[in-house]
Amino acid sequence: MQIKGHHLSYCTNIHPGETWEDTFQSIKDYVPKVKTNLGIQGPFGIGLRLSNQASETLISDGNLSEFQKWLDTHNCYVFTMNGFPYGEFHHTVVKDKVHQPDWSTAARKEYTLRLFQILEALTPKGQEGSISTSPISYRHWFETSLEREKVLQIACEQLAEITAELHQIEQKAQKTLHLDIEPEPDGILENTEEVLWFFKDWLIPKGGAWLVDKLGISPVASAQLLKHHVRICYDVCHFAIVYEKAEDTFRKLQEEGIKIGKIQISAALKVDVPSDLNERQNLQSKLKPLAESTYLHQVIGRDASGNLQSYPDLPEAIAILDQTEIEEMRIHFHVPVFLAHYGNLSSTQSDIIQVLEEIKKNPVCSHFEVETYTWDVLDKALRQELSSSITREMEWVINTFEK
Repeated sequence: MQIKGHHLSYCTNIHPGETWEDTFQSIKDYVPKVKTNLGIQGPFGIGLRLSNQASETLISDGNLSEFQKWLDTHNCYVFTMNGFPYGEFHHTVVKDKVHQPDWSTAARKEYTLRLFQILEALTPKGQEGSISTSPISYRHWFETSLEREKVLQIACEQLAEITAELHQIEQKAQKTLHLDIEPEPDGILENTEEVLWFFKDWLIPKGGAWLVDKLGISPVASAQLLKHHVRICYDVCHFAIVYEKAEDTFRKLQEEGIKIGKIQISAALKVDVPSDLNERQNLQSKLKPLAESTYLHQVIGRDASGNLQSYPDLPEAIAILDQTEIEEMRIHFHVPVFLAHYGNLSSTQSDIIQVLEEIKKNPVCSHFEVETYTWDVLDKALRQELSSSITREMEWVINTFEK
């Protein structure tokens, strides 16, 4: 579906299932319901998440043509994919494994190329297609700068190889496809300045050299190709956690010719840290049940002077609550976007509103994808059947953007 010229959907990573059979069944079970609930008569976009295993199955034995027939029958289309989580994403310990394999591995490159093969087949003619991907790797895996630089070198060459393939697709099929790197707290890329650094010091010179050598083009042409096909996925939750404003990020990226390929509409948890010790201990008690074992819940705190302090997971942040100078904490949860408060906790919903308002003035991209997969913060009385909850999310975004 489109709202004011922007494609909008929700990310199907909300549905458990790592096989194509499970993924397809979830799409058949939920997408038509959401489309009907929203009263969409025209085409309805899908934000498709495929595990590596599911992607291998989808391109074999006629499954892709079967899926395309289903899309045609239900007046649906795929315009974006989530290529960040490679393996299992539900009902298992994910934590930092979500970054595996990283961009220094052939497995990550081959998985991404396969996703683009699928996206090329599914994306309607004349429409852009986007795939979000990991922020290169996980920063805490590297003890030395030399280790990190080795990963960056390989990553840039593999991103250049992806770029060459996407350039060939555009020449052949007249479809613009782009890979959108998704900065995340504790990724090698987690904020705007690191994105600028990566493009300037690594991707353009290192990836550009690969393209010059393999395609026989000029350095200027190689830089243009890289910035055309490698873009940024602006996950609102992630940028809110690092206390950045969309207006500033959009401007800085545009100044360097770096494009945003997709906006992931998502909200983090936000906590004001009280000064009273007893209240802090009560806050610790409220947060402890949220420190679950599936996902990383990175925390970034800010003190009265604006200094930031990072914690790799929620338990580490909870442990220092009774002694810290931090006044606010933002926690990596993808909580429902339609509420600003969850009991005594709140969310970064206001950042979503600011992003949508900024895009009205400065339409940096045309792909919107709602990404919520942490529903446990809701009181049981507020929880609804999943298709109704997804509908509620989509309606909130539509109403907010169309104001």
